[in-house]
Amino acid sequence: MSHLVYLIQTYGIFIVFGTVLLEQIGLPIPAMPMLIVAGALAAGGEINPLACLAASVAACLISDYFWFKAGRFYGKRVLRLLCKISLSPDYCVSQTEDKFRRWGAKSLVVAKFVPGFNTVAPPLSGAMGVTTAVFFAYSIAGAVLWSAVGIVLGMLFRDGVADLLNALETMGGFALMGLLTLLAAFVLYKYVERQRFRRSLPIERISMAELAGLLDSAAPPVIIDARSLTAQQLEQAIPGSLPFARCAPGELMASLDRERHIVVYCSCPNDVTAAQVARQFIANGFQRARALEGGLDAWNRHQAAAATSV
Repeated sequence: MSHLVYLIQTYGIFIVFGTVLLEQIGLPIPAMPMLIVAGALAAGGEINPLACLAASVAACLISDYFWFKAGRFYGKRVLRLLCKISLSPDYCVSQTEDKFRRWGAKSLVVAKFVPGFNTVAPPLSGAMGVTTAVFFAYSIAGAVLWSAVGIVLGMLFRDGVADLLNALETMGGFALMGLLTLLAAFVLYKYVERQRFRRSLPIERISMAELAGLLDSAAPPVIIDARSLTAQQLEQAIPGSLPFARCAPGELMASLDRERHIVVYCSCPNDVTAAQVARQFIANGFQRARALEGGLDAWNRHQAAAATSV
């Protein structure tokens, strides 16, 4: 019996639980390969498949419930935090919000199979007011389905996984170094992807102080709300802003003066959605279009400071 297989046999349940928990919390650690290895060993009777399934489901539920409660109490702030720690591109929040809005809590059943959405769906459930009973029903179904798929895949491809484990055992310490290198490469890839996306959106920003000055001028700017429909339900919009997601962009732009200042805001990390929409305006001749630096949070802080100073 190889030492590597012995370790997995002895501590496999804990390894499965820990790996799945870390991934579901939001860290860029792929847990599916561990489930596949566990399934391959289970096919040979070397590890209990039901225990592996229970460990994986328990890890999913612990993480899901934690983020569900965090979303209930902290809303959008939790979504932005998750986007950062998962190293997903900053558009992950805005892209997944309306997916959840379309399918509701039922999306939790398949959320774990969709990168990015698996991290955001539990806190979105809390923020959108899904009841605890409904959340648990769909979360359990999703956790069981996702965990079972990984374990069953391992059982089906048992011989291939066994060959891989034997090869890793033959490599000895080099195998561990190789696995750690692959993990580091995966994290680096996610980081580089995030940075590349940020650099792809070089758009001029406007500070909240500049916006306040324009609002007091004779020619106030047009303010565009670039948030998703779901985000608009979670937080009140800037008064007088035009919702970009609720109308056809062409019709909206045709109704505006291209010489006016256009200020676009959102509530996602690094103003990514606002920058994307501002680029669309610039491409259509609105040369004074800019993204609001800090987004809706900057506006809310400005309003709170103004109320305190009165």
